[in-house]
Amino acid sequence: MPQLVRKLVIPVAGFGTRFLPATKAMPKEMLPIIDKPVIQYIVEEAVASGITDIILVTSHTKRPVEDHFDENRELISWLRLKKKPQLLKQVEQISKMANFVYIRQKGPYGNATPVLNAAHLIGDEPFAVVFGDDVYTGKKPRLKQMLEVFEKYQDPVVGVVKVTPEETKRYGVIEPGARVEKRVHQLQGIVEKPGPDKAPSLLAANAGYILTPDIFSYLRKLKPGHGGEYIVLDAVMALMKKRPVYACEIDGVYHDTGSIPGWLKANIFMALDRPDLAKDVRNVIKSLS
Repeated sequence: MPQLVRKLVIPVAGFGTRFLPATKAMPKEMLPIIDKPVIQYIVEEAVASGITDIILVTSHTKRPVEDHFDENRELISWLRLKKKPQLLKQVEQISKMANFVYIRQKGPYGNATPVLNAAHLIGDEPFAVVFGDDVYTGKKPRLKQMLEVFEKYQDPVVGVVKVTPEETKRYGVIEPGARVEKRVHQLQGIVEKPGPDKAPSLLAANAGYILTPDIFSYLRKLKPGHGGEYIVLDAVMALMKKRPVYACEIDGVYHDTGSIPGWLKANIFMALDRPDLAKDVRNVIKSLS
C-alpha cells in the first residue's frame, strides 16, 4: 500500500529584511494579502491537499504566527456578542484547520536547518516542505499536485516552476531528465543560482519538496554550499545518487510574497479574483493609469 504524506514542515524563522521596517516587530509571514496573512494561505493550501499536521519552525520573533493559529477566546466571545456569524466562523476555523506544532530553529544558516530541526517529529514518515512566503494559486493546490506524484512513484518530489532567464540567478535550477508523464520529469541534476549562461533549464526548484525520511542522514552530512548556506537541494542531489527523484512542474501561478513587488502583485491578483473587490480594484487601477 502506498505511503501517504500527512506532515508538512514550514520554515518561518527568517528576518524578512526586504520588508523592514514593517517586519521589525511583525513577521513577514503575517503580512496580509488582502484580509488574510500570507502564512494562512499556505496552511489552507496544505489542508486542502490532505495535510493534517503542520510543523512551523520559528524563532523568538515569530510569536504572532503562533498566536494567529491559536484560539482567541476573547475575540470569539466579542464576535458572538456583536452577532457577526460570518466573521465568527472564519476566526473559529483558523485554529481547527490542522494540528499545529511549533519548534524553535537551532543551527547554521540555510533552509536545511529547519528541516533537520523537525526530524524528531517526522520519524520514519514521508513529509512535505514548503516555505512561508511562497503562495500558489490555481485550480489544483500546488502541494496536491506534488503529493499525487509521490503517491504514484513513492520517491522524493521537487516542485518546480518555469522562470525567466534572468530569474535563474535567484533559484536552484534543475536539469530535467526523462519525462515520465506530462509535467513530471526524473531529475538529473540541480544547479544553485546559476544565472542565464549556466542554467540547464528554466525550471526553478522553488515550489517545495516531498521528502522521504532517508533525507535526514544526508542533511546531517551537509557542508556549506552556495553563499555559505546549508541547502536542502544539496542533500536532495546526494540522495539522487541512491534513488530516483522526480520534478513536478506546477500548474498554477506563483506569488513570491517575500519580495515587495511580488507581495503587491499577489494582493492585486487575488483582489481581482474576488467578486466583492474586483470592480473597485479595477477602478483604482484605471484611475492610476
